[in-house]
Amino acid sequence: MTTDIVAPPVPPVSPLQIDGEEHRLHAWSWLFVTLQHMKQFILPLLVLLFAGRGDRNELWPLIGVGVLALASIWQYFTYRYRLLPDRIEIRSGLLERKLRQIAYARIHNVALHQTVLHRIFNVAEVRLESAGGMKPEAEMRVLRYDQAIALEKLVRERGGEAAPLTGDDAHAEPASTILLSLPTSEVIRHGLISNRGLVLVAGGFAAMSQISPRFFANFSERWVKAGAGYAESHHFGWVDYSIGALSLLAVFVVLLRALSVLASLLQYHGFTLSETGRRLTVVRGLLTRIRTSTPKRRIQAWTLRESVLHRLFKRRALSIDSAASQSSGQQGGRGLRELAPIAKPEVCDDLIRHFLPSAQWPPADWQPLHRRAWLRIWLGDVLWVLPVTAALIWRFGAWGALLLLWLPWSALLAWKAATKAGWSLDGRLVAVRRGWWSRQWRFAEVDKLQALQVSRSPLDKLFGMRGMTLDTAGANAISPTMQIAYLTPEAAETLQRALSKRLARSALRW
Repeated sequence: MTTDIVAPPVPPVSPLQIDGEEHRLHAWSWLFVTLQHMKQFILPLLVLLFAGRGDRNELWPLIGVGVLALASIWQYFTYRYRLLPDRIEIRSGLLERKLRQIAYARIHNVALHQTVLHRIFNVAEVRLESAGGMKPEAEMRVLRYDQAIALEKLVRERGGEAAPLTGDDAHAEPASTILLSLPTSEVIRHGLISNRGLVLVAGGFAAMSQISPRFFANFSERWVKAGAGYAESHHFGWVDYSIGALSLLAVFVVLLRALSVLASLLQYHGFTLSETGRRLTVVRGLLTRIRTSTPKRRIQAWTLRESVLHRLFKRRALSIDSAASQSSGQQGGRGLRELAPIAKPEVCDDLIRHFLPSAQWPPADWQPLHRRAWLRIWLGDVLWVLPVTAALIWRFGAWGALLLLWLPWSALLAWKAATKAGWSLDGRLVAVRRGWWSRQWRFAEVDKLQALQVSRSPLDKLFGMRGMTLDTAGANAISPTMQIAYLTPEAAETLQRALSKRLARSALRW
């Protein structure tokens, strides 16, 4: 399950003393806070810099930077933290004083963030996250890197995730087991499979449109005119136009894939998943290094994905929902979500069996959906194809009826999706699978479920079906709740009765 790649060495841990003394952040923390503020005000500062020329307002941008620096220095001198046996206390503010107490046992995720500048100064930004919060419980910007690692170790030990160390071992980093390391070739495959290049291009156009509202229109108009003029001067025929269009499409696809590979290298270079005691740690990133860890017991649900390109490369992706994933999702994806961004199917299965040794994976007995589930899925296409076809026929005549050719194909897709979908419930695990072109397996331990809901829409009532929603603590907008749709009434009742009995007898584990 592991590869030959060795994890990046962890610097020697500088022990943190549980002495109750107040400590400051790193002496250069004000600089990083200033730069963080400048990212938010960069556009107004640029406007002041260029728009102010000619009316003696050139100094306003410098004054703005100075104000941000003074505010950051003020924050540095008014920010204190101290380590107590059972909690961390953080004091901030002078005119409006705040005291925040964070118990070690309530810290679910520790994230260390390092940009290139952080690495030059050998410092790191530390985020302490709890379950369900939209913001981190504490942001410590910045600590010396060895102190940040020591703080992560302290949280792991004091939070009950590992046995406290004594004697000479108290200054040693506990042994870690590498579960997965991604070599550069695997990261490149991840870029070829993903569509991150399209996201980058769309984001670039959106950013330029904010600066110049007519950027997209001017860009399109300029290139269309240039292309039309070139084609007209060379008297191209339809064959030449077809070759030119296919060539441009090929260049665009290659460019998108190259950008996707670049984005994957920036985000996942050096990806290492390791296990230390009962805590998982992921280290990744090329320029910006991110180190995040979370207790294994905080994992609420699992998602296994396989797209068409995944199958072409014989790969899958494994991700998790944790009790702290809601807050992590708000911080630019710095939380631990992906256990395996890309891996062989057998590697993903081995990881699942490693973390869930008492569960059977993959399930041996998948239960089918309602026998008319494909018709219920296909009806969604029928409801939009028919009115759109009527509008096209009214506008273009009989040619508009060509859209009806989509219905037989969509019926085949619906039938395939319904036959591949299913659900499973064994002694410990409840699982759902769906999809044909792009496949997804989503599953959770029964003891991690919080609520059950059986629903029936008007169309479900017409077809005699039921739907069930299984809620866990890690569900959010990024990873929604588990849903089993298009069940027979008997299957929905049986599943609800079995899960309700299990939940009534067992305590919630999260």
